[in-house]
Order: sequence, then structure tokens, then C-alpha cells
Amino acid sequence: MSPIYIIAIDLGGTITKIGLFEDGKLIDHIKMNSRPDLNMATSLPRIEKSINLLMDSNKVDHLSGIGIAFPGLVNNKENTIISTNAKYDDGVNLNLEEWARSHWNAPFYIDNDARLATIGEWQYGSGKGYDSLVMMTIGTGIGSGVIMNGKIMYGKHFQAGSLGGHFVIDYKGRLCSCGNKGCVEALSSSAFLRQIIKDHDALSPLFKSQSQNYNFKTIFQLAEQGNKDAQIVRDECIEIWGAAVINYIHAYDPEIVILGGGVMNSYNIIVPHIEKRVAEYAWTPSEKVTVATSSLGSCAALYGLEYCLTKKDRI
Repeated sequence: MSPIYIIAIDLGGTITKIGLFEDGKLIDHIKMNSRPDLNMATSLPRIEKSINLLMDSNKVDHLSGIGIAFPGLVNNKENTIISTNAKYDDGVNLNLEEWARSHWNAPFYIDNDARLATIGEWQYGSGKGYDSLVMMTIGTGIGSGVIMNGKIMYGKHFQAGSLGGHFVIDYKGRLCSCGNKGCVEALSSSAFLRQIIKDHDALSPLFKSQSQNYNFKTIFQLAEQGNKDAQIVRDECIEIWGAAVINYIHAYDPEIVILGGGVMNSYNIIVPHIEKRVAEYAWTPSEKVTVATSSLGSCAALYGLEYCLTKKDRI
């Protein structure tokens, strides 16, 4: 029997990842910086070259499927992008099924990136064995996905469970790119980090003047070194993530909440704080909710795509 080869693409705001699967195993991958303009049409030629490189270097001459994890709202039944949020806005006008067919004669699938990461963790990672879970992805933006009673949550308009970054934490807070105020994403994501620092009254002028040099990696490093300004930013973002997790617990009643994204390299600092906040403030009289980190890391959405392209009809 011939091997089944799948290409999975995680189209991120900062990094784009392209993985090649053989019979469910990730055998090769490429990471590259996403285009600064976050334009979908002009990103596709680079993605095409990377796919062809993966195929050539692994002597693959036929693909059984190509999938994209997309940072926006997606109709996964029609494989179309419904709505975007300042990332790859031209994607709503592209026929991606035709793109995959014309280049590789392969079936195509697309879904929201955080939902796919959730599916990946549910089937192959930290969520394996659970039938009700929430995943929160913390990165350029903040996303979420929900599995409830063994079913992937989509809702009437394909947005249920995937808008965890746009739960409102402070209704008088910062304007979010989605148009609402005080969203989790606007108050604690790396896309807004520079603005978070500039707007904060308690931070020193020197620290603010260097805001363009900071990302969460440097914030956590500086905080560990004793920098008081970095500690304020770090601790407040963790508090916001914790508040978001409590909202997800109250909204979706999961057994486990999985935290993912590059910031989770500092899981030893983040998870205990969120566990403590959940223990103190979440209303969970029947059973305590487990807080865990992603075991698939940056490849979670790739594994979710592999599952959806090859095994989703089994559930």
C-alpha cells in the first residue's frame, strides 16, 4: 500500500510552518518568517516553493491532501475564509481549493488555526483521553478552540469556541483590532505588547522608550533578571490570561485547559499562577479543572490538519 503524504501549513502572523506527514508521522518541516505585509496572495508563491522543496527532498511525487491553519474565521465545509482580523485580509477573495488542485492535484482543507491546534492536542497531545477541553494559544494574537462532549465546536457561523482572544476582560479597555474594547488579545498579546508598554502609567520612561525592542521572550528574561518594569508587564499579562481561562471554564465546562504558543517556554512561571487563580476564582463545584501545557508545541495545528485530512470522518 502506498504511503499517504499530507502537507500541513500553519499560516502565522510571525512564523509560517509547513510540515510533511507520511502515514500520520511528521517527517519533515520548514519554518520561515511570515511576510511583513501579511498578504495571502503574495505569500503563496513562497509556500509553493517550500512545499515543492519538501516533496523533492523526501522523494514524494503525490500528495493525498493539503491543509492550511488560518488565523481568522473559516467555513471548513466550503473551504473558504469568512473573516480576517488584520492578517491575510485578501484571503477572503482567494480560491484556495483551486490553488491546491492546480499545483498538486490534491484535496484541500482549511480551518481556524487555534481550533486545529486544539484538535491536534486532543488527538495526539495533552488532550488525548479527554472529551471536553479548551485550548488557549498565546502568540501574535490569542486564539482558542473547544472540544465539547467529544465534538469539535463550530456553531452556526463557524466561530464558536474560536474567539477566546476576544472575550472582554475590561469593557473600558484598549481598542482591539476586532473593533471591540478590552479584549484579552488587546490587553495581553504580542501584537499589542508595544502599546501595552507605552500606555502603562507605572512603567519607567526608559523602559517605554525601548518598547520596540521587546517581545514576550525578552520581557520574561528581563523579569527573571529582576527588572521591575518587565515584572509588572509579565505579571499583569499572566493575570489577564488567567482571567481568560476562568471565562473559558465558565463558558465551556471543560475537564482540562491546555495552554499553547511560544510564550509557554516560560510555563514554569505561567502555569502555577494560572492554576492558583483558577483554584481561587473559578466556579467548579463538581470537579477541579486541570491546567496543562501543549505537548505538541508549535506543531499542534499541523497535527490537527493531518487529523482532519485523514481521520476526521471517524468521529
